[in-house]
Amino acid sequence: MQKAILLLSDGKYFLGSSFGSSGDALGEVCFNTGMTGYQEILTDPSYRKQIVTMTAPHIGNYGVNTDDIESSRVQVAGFVIKEDCVFPSSWRSKGTLSKYLNDKGIVGIKGVDTRSLTRHIRDHGAMNGIISTNTQDLDLLKKQLRSFPIMNGLDLAKEVTTEKKYKWGKGENTLYKVAVIDFGIKYNILKILEKHKCDITVFPADVSTKEIAEFNPDGIFLSNGPGDPAALGYAINTVRFFLGNIPIFGICLGHQVLALALGAKTFKLKFGHRGINHPVKNLETDKIEITSQNHGFAVDLSSLPKNVIPTHVNLNDNTSAGLKCENLLAFSVQYHPESSPGPHDSRYLFSNFTRLMKVAKKI
Repeated sequence: MQKAILLLSDGKYFLGSSFGSSGDALGEVCFNTGMTGYQEILTDPSYRKQIVTMTAPHIGNYGVNTDDIESSRVQVAGFVIKEDCVFPSSWRSKGTLSKYLNDKGIVGIKGVDTRSLTRHIRDHGAMNGIISTNTQDLDLLKKQLRSFPIMNGLDLAKEVTTEKKYKWGKGENTLYKVAVIDFGIKYNILKILEKHKCDITVFPADVSTKEIAEFNPDGIFLSNGPGDPAALGYAINTVRFFLGNIPIFGICLGHQVLALALGAKTFKLKFGHRGINHPVKNLETDKIEITSQNHGFAVDLSSLPKNVIPTHVNLNDNTSAGLKCENLLAFSVQYHPESSPGPHDSRYLFSNFTRLMKVAKKI
């Protein structure tokens, strides 16, 4: 079995075996606490330039299939697990996770004490790392690591967005014309918008205000995506232009972009929120929602303008999980209500969006 190593930028390293493809993989090392949903995680564009560690000890139990994908390709830079499943059990399985990663050219490492790695990241923060099956020469690997950029200031949306606009779905029996700004959208978001009778056109992240205005949508949806939201000045200006004129709903990176357009600030979290069991309190209903999350930045609650109301808060660290600005027809959440993977507690937010568009059409 081919040897592999994971080296972190602070000098900490973990030895293991090759899993998936061979070679080198560089990225920001983070962790996800979900016990399932690994295929959705692998194909989520929000994980661009990240090496994902799964905290669950056994990954790949149900294999891989053609349904549980969230974009056109595997998006993670690398994958770290404790133990893989050689004989998956599921009627939907088309093969093993290891073969899937090898076919997609994704470098992974197994046999790692992922609990120890996760505790290290929690204590010291998310940091860059490199997985290598080519060498265990620490000096050489450290040299490669030093040339890799940190996440702060990176605009990664342009790496994962669509190159040109496209229609999603059949557009039959629709009630609302929606412009989706793609910062790295997941397929399940589009599927749920379609179920809510939305006629969907997906636009590139750097779409102009002129093109959106000519499209004349009933609502604008701001998608999830990777990287530093503050680096998306073009998107922030576009959203600011339409505030108060067209209903806007943002998720994850879209939440952060909306907040920045409203005049708030964002900051880098120590190790981020990634998993399918994050408790969020709805401040309007006083109910707790179990949510799916994947982000490394957050909105600074103390920077919110007076007309912006916090609607949800993350109970793990009291960071922003949602906001609204009623006079500007805009709202957003930091988590993933489309829940792929994860619970369905927050799917009502898509109905809130269609109701807001319905009200706006009558004004």
